[in-house]
Amino acid sequence: MNGILIAAAVPAAGWAAHVVCLYRRLAATRRDPLTGLLRRDAYTAKAQRLLRRNPDTALVVMVDQDRFKRINDTLGHAAGDVVLQATAARLADWAGPHAAVGRLGGDEFALVLHIDPNHRHARLGQLVRMLHVPVPLDDEWLVPVAASVGAAAPDLLGTHSLKLLQRAADAALYDGKHSGRAVLAAPRHATVPSANGRRLGRPGTARWGQAA
Repeated sequence: MNGILIAAAVPAAGWAAHVVCLYRRLAATRRDPLTGLLRRDAYTAKAQRLLRRNPDTALVVMVDQDRFKRINDTLGHAAGDVVLQATAARLADWAGPHAAVGRLGGDEFALVLHIDPNHRHARLGQLVRMLHVPVPLDDEWLVPVAASVGAAAPDLLGTHSLKLLQRAADAALYDGKHSGRAVLAAPRHATVPSANGRRLGRPGTARWGQAA
């Protein structure tokens, strides 16, 4: 009898291990391997769910590392990776476990989270301060860092479209680029022409693929 139970348990154990392996592979496809944040598709799906569940209190935030190309060029890509990992960790800590936090590519990040409208400005100011804290390297040398932050709220813009909110947040980000302050989007930001979330045709602003 015991032999039969053992024999039956072996396939069950093998199936359980197979399921765990599949789950890990699926999780790996959802996560950016460098930062551990959600990749674009996984971030988008979770962000849209949060917008549906929190239509009046959701906030879409775009973050762009300032002068990141300079860090890569002067300190090397390994140092750049450390900076990206530190930024990702700070974003995750700031947003909390229930937020959608994604790396969209390069040094560009996006978040959707629930924030009391009365606390938006204070929380965004806190985020900017966190992203300006120098990042230590292995040799304990501190790398000065900064990031630009733009945000968009559905109740201020009259839309729950993730695409439109991200475009507005990105336009607001570039209004405050290198200023050391977060910019909350106004309705005019939602009408800025863009491609891949980056502004086009306006003097003095970075375009997709240009160094920032």
